[in-house]
Amino acid sequence: MASPVLALRRAILDVAEADAKLKALMGGSVRLFDEPPRAATPAYALFGDVKAADWSTDFDRGHEQRLDLVVWSERGSARAALATAERLAALLDDAPLTLEGHRLVNLRVAEIASQRDKDTQLVRVTIRLRAVTEVA
Repeated sequence: MASPVLALRRAILDVAEADAKLKALMGGSVRLFDEPPRAATPAYALFGDVKAADWSTDFDRGHEQRLDLVVWSERGSARAALATAERLAALLDDAPLTLEGHRLVNLRVAEIASQRDKDTQLVRVTIRLRAVTEVA
């Protein structure tokens, strides 16, 4: 059985890759990675921090996940980063995702926060998600 974290990541990636508007915002293809790609130019997004906690009941085994998606954009492109993050948030908030080995109870966007990286001056927008999953 796939881990609930990996199952949710795969489902998020599948939804993102199927969206033409998101592709256009990211320069023609969805660029959502586990790690920053070498020599990649923004805009791209990364799977950020994740925390999965037990959410089991007497009858079902489950997890509450809190995970971040981080959108990076070039200097002076706060608008582009925010537009990309907003599109991702719209796609994912309360989305009926299909997870391998798990059932998604709910998925909500908990927060969207924008910052400018102090070292590179690149714009970073973090989308914080909360998901509850049960073992299928």
